[in-house]
Amino acid sequence: MPAPALSGPQYLREGLKLVLSPGLRLFVLLPLAINLILFSGLIYLAVHQFEMWVDTFMPTLPHWLSFLNYILWPLFVVLVLLMVFFTFTMIANVIAAPFNGFLSEKVEVVIRGTDDFPSFSWAELIEMVPRTFGREMRKLGYFLPRTIGLFILSFIPVVNLIATPLWLVFGIWMMAIQYIDYPADNHKLGWNEMLAWLRQKRWQSMSFGGIVYLALLIPVVNILMMPAAVAGATLFWVRENGAEALVAK
Repeated sequence: MPAPALSGPQYLREGLKLVLSPGLRLFVLLPLAINLILFSGLIYLAVHQFEMWVDTFMPTLPHWLSFLNYILWPLFVVLVLLMVFFTFTMIANVIAAPFNGFLSEKVEVVIRGTDDFPSFSWAELIEMVPRTFGREMRKLGYFLPRTIGLFILSFIPVVNLIATPLWLVFGIWMMAIQYIDYPADNHKLGWNEMLAWLRQKRWQSMSFGGIVYLALLIPVVNILMMPAAVAGATLFWVRENGAEALVAK
């Protein structure tokens, strides 16, 4: 009898337990190192440029409406935070994709208790690079037009008031796509089929994507949360019957 499905926070919590287990720690080290370098760069950049970015997006108000700045400023601070962290997270995932794909394989072995994947070798990891890179480019092809549209919207006065919730919803959806795609790709599930599978489980997917997005916004914590998200997404795939989606394809 299959194990019951979990909520988004439960998947992430169980994923964290998995990556901290002795059998998987080795496969987490490289993704962790990549995350540490990239997020250190993000923090440095944000400290030096954050105020300028907020001022760029803030609308210029006439003097008699200047009191609204105190209301709008927090909104645009959140907007910049969402844009910056989301963009850097996507970049980090492109770079770490082969290691994340390999980590997802090993997590699935632990979850299922059977090993249907090749044993570890550097040759196998290198062979994964073209496939995972191609998949990441497919994600970018999905991500960039929508991001550009949101970015343009963020510059339009008044209209950009809705940019923050739109960035948030899109970011949550992309987090679900980003991480659940690793086990789906390992099982050779096509891009469109993977999106269709996620849409069938929209609320479960958004629940998982939402808690991942929230965790990745927390400095320091986000360094460990990325591999935990890979493990949690793999558990999501197994528990939500991702294998059946492959069979039905």
